[in-house]
Order: sequence, then structure tokens, then C-alpha cells
Amino acid sequence: MTDEIHIRREGRAGRITLNRPKALNALTWDMVNQISKALDDWKNDTKIDLLIIDAIGEKAFCAGGDIADMYTSGQRGDLSYGRRFWTDEYRMNAKLFRFPKPVVTFLQGFTMGGGVGVGCHGSHRIVDDSSRIAMPECTIGLVPDVGGSLLLAQAPGRLGEYLGLTSDRMDAGDAIHCGFADYYVPTDWEPLKQELIATGDHTLVDQAAAPAPTSRLSEAQPDVDAHFAGETHGDIMRGLPVTPSPIIARAAEKMAQNAPLAMAVATQIIHRVRQRPTIENALDQEYRYTFRAVAQGDFIEGIRAAIIDKDRQPKWVHKDWTDVTGGDVLKMTLPLGQDALQLEETP
Repeated sequence: MTDEIHIRREGRAGRITLNRPKALNALTWDMVNQISKALDDWKNDTKIDLLIIDAIGEKAFCAGGDIADMYTSGQRGDLSYGRRFWTDEYRMNAKLFRFPKPVVTFLQGFTMGGGVGVGCHGSHRIVDDSSRIAMPECTIGLVPDVGGSLLLAQAPGRLGEYLGLTSDRMDAGDAIHCGFADYYVPTDWEPLKQELIATGDHTLVDQAAAPAPTSRLSEAQPDVDAHFAGETHGDIMRGLPVTPSPIIARAAEKMAQNAPLAMAVATQIIHRVRQRPTIENALDQEYRYTFRAVAQGDFIEGIRAAIIDKDRQPKWVHKDWTDVTGGDVLKMTLPLGQDALQLEETP
């Protein structure tokens, strides 16, 4: 056990609390493995009726994975570090998704990337007015992962493509509309946590919930559906109107900044997962890209621009979406053969 995560049993609940508020509770590899072990220990524990996953600090539940070490290893040409991290993280994501008891997550502030993999596969996902949820991977040359492609594939209409390609942030109303959250509880959450601990009764969440706020993405959905229905990312870009509405104009602006190859692959992954919407398929499709991401180069460059040099001026391998070919996408999405993701751990 380390100070960056608190895992314990309280009353009828198994509790996991992320405790890196200064780092916006970003997930380290050690945190991933501790969560995974707790899920194994508790799934058949008759003294535990439900799980509570929360975090310290007001700014974030979890703003993503701690990717600085991936940059360092990538600079050394070490392809194994990221692959092993993602394997363990994806196994943990699958365990959370499959967990046989209610999982109540409290998603204050930022929940992004790897935080979605911890917070948004629960059965009772709670948001408030501070909540901001996003899959921003394409901004750093990655694809929406940690099982996020399944959530995107199951979002209403074409909002999954919109969210995955633009990295737009959802507020509480949007998150509930798009299927990333379930309950809006605008009051202090501590009394609810204590009641859940004392009783193990997950129905208390339903009783505490208030009507969800209006979703701007729900209101914009007809426009999004009309312009994000293309079979490929190139189809989407070619179909954008000359005189777009405000949300489509903003989407085009965001996509112009993101990694072209990542967006092309993300579009394909979302479509493939929509055809077979299982957590296993989602993680397998995602891993095909992340396994190859360090060697391809955009991911390391994206980290450099975002958190190392912080110049926000990444130099992607492809100059823009017109430069990405079908062969480029194929190279990143082919099955991995003997290197394919194995969700079941071998002793």
C-alpha cells in the first residue's frame, strides 16, 4: 500500500480512494495493479456488498494516466514499458466492467482518459456541477482506450465519434445523456458515502439523485449525427459544411489540432466496437493501436508537446487528415497475433 491510493474495507463496502490531488489523481502503474488486486480480493468476499471508488481533492477524480514515464522509456527506444502498462491497465478495466457487485463511483472535477477506465465502468456513476468528463487521447496521438471506445460506441447517435475525435468535455448533463454517468447528485456526497458504507444498499444512490441537468450535446445531436456519420474520418472531414453551425465549427477547429492518424483509427475502432459491443472487443481493438503507438511516434510527440515542453505544437507524422492512407490505418489495426492482448492473467 502506498500513499497515492487508499484501499480498505469499511463497513459493508470495499473502498478505493485515489490520493494524488496535486497530480489530479493521475494513475500510476502501481495504482493500476493495486486496484486490480483489490478487485480480485473482493469479488467473492461475502462481507462486501458494494464498492466505492472516489478521490481526494476538488479538481479531479482522475485526469488520466501518469504518462511521463512512457515518454522517458520511449525516448530510450523501450517499447516494452508502455505495452506492459497498458496490458495491466486494460486487465484492470475489464475486471471493473465485469465486477459482480455494485460499483459506485464519485466523479468530481476532471475524469479523463485513464480516469474514465476507473470511474465510468461502474454500475452507479455519480456526477455533480463540477464534473468534466472526456476522452482526450487524440490530442496526444493516442486513441480513446481503457474501454472508452465501448462507451463511445454506445453513446446516442454519432456523439461517440464526435467526442472521440474532438476530445470535447462533457458536463454532468452531457455525461448522463452520453452514457458516461448515471446519477446527478449536486449536494455534499459524504453523507451518501457513509450510508452506503453502513448499509451496503446501492439503492440509496437512486434516492439521493436529482433530475439531470439539460445536455447541450443532446440539443446539438441532430447536427452532430448529420456530420459525423461518415464511414471513415476522411468521410467525416469531407462532409463538413462550408458554413457550419457553432458546434460543428468548434469540432473542426479541435480536429485540426489532433493527431490525424489517431483520429482515423479512432473512427474505425468506434465503428468496429459498435458492431460487436463487448469490453473484450473494445480493449482488443484499442490495444492493437497502443501496442504500436510508441514506435509509430505520434504518442511520444504528443506527450512532449503536452507535458514535457508544453509548447502545444505537436509535429504529427501526418500533416493533416488528407495525408492519412488506408494502409496507414491498417498498419495500426491489424491483429497482433501472439502479441494480442490477454485479459486473463497467467500465474
